[in-house]
Amino acid sequence: MHFRSLILYLSTILGLFSACSEAAKTGTDKTVFRYNQPEALSSLDPAFARNQANIRAVTQLYNGLVELDQELKTGPGIAKSWEVSEDGRSYTFHLRDDVYFHDSEVFKSGKGRKVTAADFEYSFKRIVDPATASTGAWVFNDKVLTDASGAISDTAFLAVNDSTFKVYLNEPFIAFMEILTMPYAYVVPQEAVAKYGKDFRANPVGTGPFVFKLWDEGNAIVMHRNPRYWKKDAQGQQLPYLDAVQITFITDKKSEFLTFMQGKLDYLSGIKEGSRDLILNNDGTIQEDFKDAFTVQKVPYLNTEYIGFQLDPTNLSNPNPALKDKRVRQALSYAINKKEMIAYFRNNMGIPGESGMVPPSLPSFDAKAVVGYSYNPQKAVALLQEAGYNAGNPLQMRLSTVAEHKELAEYMQKKWAEVGAKVQIDINQAPAHQETVDNGRAPFFMKSWLGDYPDAENYLALFYSKNFSPAGPNKTHFVNEEFDRLYEKANLERDVKKRWALYQQMDQIVMDEAPVIVLFYDEVIMLTQNNIVGLEANPMNTLKLEQVRKL
Repeated sequence: MHFRSLILYLSTILGLFSACSEAAKTGTDKTVFRYNQPEALSSLDPAFARNQANIRAVTQLYNGLVELDQELKTGPGIAKSWEVSEDGRSYTFHLRDDVYFHDSEVFKSGKGRKVTAADFEYSFKRIVDPATASTGAWVFNDKVLTDASGAISDTAFLAVNDSTFKVYLNEPFIAFMEILTMPYAYVVPQEAVAKYGKDFRANPVGTGPFVFKLWDEGNAIVMHRNPRYWKKDAQGQQLPYLDAVQITFITDKKSEFLTFMQGKLDYLSGIKEGSRDLILNNDGTIQEDFKDAFTVQKVPYLNTEYIGFQLDPTNLSNPNPALKDKRVRQALSYAINKKEMIAYFRNNMGIPGESGMVPPSLPSFDAKAVVGYSYNPQKAVALLQEAGYNAGNPLQMRLSTVAEHKELAEYMQKKWAEVGAKVQIDINQAPAHQETVDNGRAPFFMKSWLGDYPDAENYLALFYSKNFSPAGPNKTHFVNEEFDRLYEKANLERDVKKRWALYQQMDQIVMDEAPVIVLFYDEVIMLTQNNIVGLEANPMNTLKLEQVRKL
């Protein structure tokens, strides 16, 4: 049977049974939410929640002091209230007294104990402890209080008493509350880390809506409802509504989609290359065949897809002098027809990257204040000629990317060739690509930046000179004194509108100097079965299941 015919057949079968509540059951009266994780999931320890796979799983198991709502505003979590000092250097959190860790053998009699401020002090110190080797140490490093030697002070994180927790900073950092919503800042019990050591990754103990039960690596993770969860809904009913969560690991995207269409998965994030043309029209709307088969949500995503230039030749095996000439970098950006690329290869999923690195889903975004690059092949040719490149001396480059972006890379290769630039494409495995880029060995590379927290500072941090990779996010090793000055000024600015103006000035510097080519701002496409209620797409593309129902 042709693949499209099979899809339509499956959608018809699914439609026949969609009204039947038994589709939400597992042979008992238990409701299980099932989702697939095609990318590798390496740890259930919040200290290593560096990618979306890990983040989605740990979000079900843990909580932090504060959390984001659907509008990406910071609200109470385990901290019911807080105060920030007048000078912006200290934060005082007042904790709830009804939050308990999951029942576990690590506790006396196997019963989860109450969470106290000392648990947050331990958890935060653990993140910055070099022995932990957490990928999240950066969220506190260079921000919290340090001693005379530059090491993080013992009093940077302080449990005043069981219900009062304080954090001290060296200098005000305006996005600090947003940082505390990240999974790196979730609370863990010292007893569990002491017992399991590095195996805590597969033996998680948290406070979240679901309790860990099983991890058959490469096959499935199972979590059960937390009967002692501390949250209730607006009507006073205890959360979560679901009885269990099951995560599978189907790596083939077509198989994942077929499994969803068979009703064996409740949720699908994103429409991949293999199934995009089956579901979406060229203009990005849903095809008629699928309008009633499932629920589709589409919102702007905190994700900017870009191409980076390595401006620091230190680790390059064969440095290309062309990278140092911003006219070349600008020319390569002008040569790409981003609107055409998104229409042809992504069914208009995404917004052309014709402004800065900061995506439209953030309130500081202003396309008029930050002007990037639109398609202008004549300008591209002129800039290359100014830089000394022409038919007799063509620009030659190598672009590093991954298989998922092969079509886009080949399209850009064609557009660059049209303006006289010869670009070879190197396809690498994702881990190798990541390692090469992080360590400054890729001269010209495709990457994306998925926002860690909803503030433009997180995107602009990619260009701050003190954030060089691999320790920091500045993968291009961009250095600009004026940018650094504005970045440091913005981190002290409490007036929101003035801070946004500084962000826009910084983003414009990045566009003018062109250490990156902004390709497009991504969009979240979320598919759910029609019997799933309460799961809303959001710009962070997070998966919060505590208020989800399966009818």
